[in-house]
Amino acid sequence: MMLVILWMTVAALAQAPGSQTTAQTTAGASELSTARELLEKPDLPAAEVAARRFIAAHPSDSSGHFLLGLIYFREVQSMARATGTYTAPGDVPPETLNSDARDEKVRASLAEFTEGAKFGKPSSFDLKIVSFDYVLLSDYASADKWLSIAVEWEPQDADAWYYLGRAKYNENRFEEAVHAFQNAIEFHPRHVLAADGIGLSYAGLNRTAEAVSWLQTSIAWQEGAPQKSPEPYIDLGDLLNQLAKFEEALPILQQAVTIAPRNIRAHETLGKTMMNLNRLPEAQKELEASLAVDPNRSAAHYLLGQIYRKQGQLEKAKAEMARFQELKAKDPPPKSGMQ
Repeated sequence: MMLVILWMTVAALAQAPGSQTTAQTTAGASELSTARELLEKPDLPAAEVAARRFIAAHPSDSSGHFLLGLIYFREVQSMARATGTYTAPGDVPPETLNSDARDEKVRASLAEFTEGAKFGKPSSFDLKIVSFDYVLLSDYASADKWLSIAVEWEPQDADAWYYLGRAKYNENRFEEAVHAFQNAIEFHPRHVLAADGIGLSYAGLNRTAEAVSWLQTSIAWQEGAPQKSPEPYIDLGDLLNQLAKFEEALPILQQAVTIAPRNIRAHETLGKTMMNLNRLPEAQKELEASLAVDPNRSAAHYLLGQIYRKQGQLEKAKAEMARFQELKAKDPPPKSGMQ
């Protein structure tokens, strides 16, 4: 229902030349400015209080609702950073934070954007945040819808094209995902994560040689960068693992761990590689590092149980498998795609 309401409201406002925000008093404008400054610091709890105060005084002003929706989303990002699962600036947090608290915050964000859209036209940036919320709820079709509108409004928005590619990838619409990622690169040359997305999309199309080439390109584009994303390294290593090219995967995944020592996927994928190479103590170390960041990672418990079993540590293996079964029962349905 929330999606339908927001869609109808945006459609009605889409022809408007600009924001329909109501006039603000000087005091109200100051309160809103304070909330934005606190968001930038970032002091998210204080920003939320200031935004709520503005909305209480100006309930029909769309800008307050849109800002509070953004603050709620930033709070989810902060939760992801705290667990080491957030990797790229401005990126959507990976879906490892499958918690009631997170989902409650995401739905609160969507509710604010829905309320704000009753009073004013959202920007393409607002629609991107809405789409991120839907990604976190695993509703990729809705994310696709809002991002499609965002790129219609701002055709040269590279980030919107990139996230549209992510949504389409998660819908298994790989050809369309490639097109969206290519547009992102057109408007943001050497867009590392867009190149990574093209590689993953070609992998989804079973065009392995092109997938490897694009993942390698994504890595090459980071050469000399002061900060690197581990994602292309992890994705290339994972693909090489699937091709049983474990020796080739190993140094690539080791680089991923060096770049992002708290990245769960990096440790977990490297652990799989080590296990396949029968380097069991090293595999154990990587899986334990993954679980130190997120102890509720069911797949890591399963792999660690296998490693303990192979090393003859049967009691530890039994405990890990029991923990795996316990967590697996709580896991959401498996889904392919970028995180």
